[in-house]
Amino acid sequence: MWTKQKRRTNRSRFILPVLTAGVLSYFGYHIYHGEYGLYSRVAVEEHIALLNAEREKLEAQRAILEKKVMLLRDGTIEKDMLDEYARKNLNLSSPNELTIMTLKKVKTD
Repeated sequence: MWTKQKRRTNRSRFILPVLTAGVLSYFGYHIYHGEYGLYSRVAVEEHIALLNAEREKLEAQRAILEKKVMLLRDGTIEKDMLDEYARKNLNLSSPNELTIMTLKKVKTD
């Protein structure tokens, strides 16, 4: 014969639904507000746009440098490029030339 030793209370019926609601609310909060959630997606997209703009700027600088290197690499050095580099790096000038020194402003973004 089976006997009930313990009477089932109303509180024990709500333990599983309360735990389930707690776990679902925890994950629901993090889906929206988490590091990779829906709310932070806007910040990530802004960061991507900023990095793309920086990449385009660097690609433009690289193209300019590649063009200068190509002028020197071809096996025949252009006289204008050689003259420019010699004057700039070796501080060479003819006695009858006037040299004006200017400071080059560097952009810091």
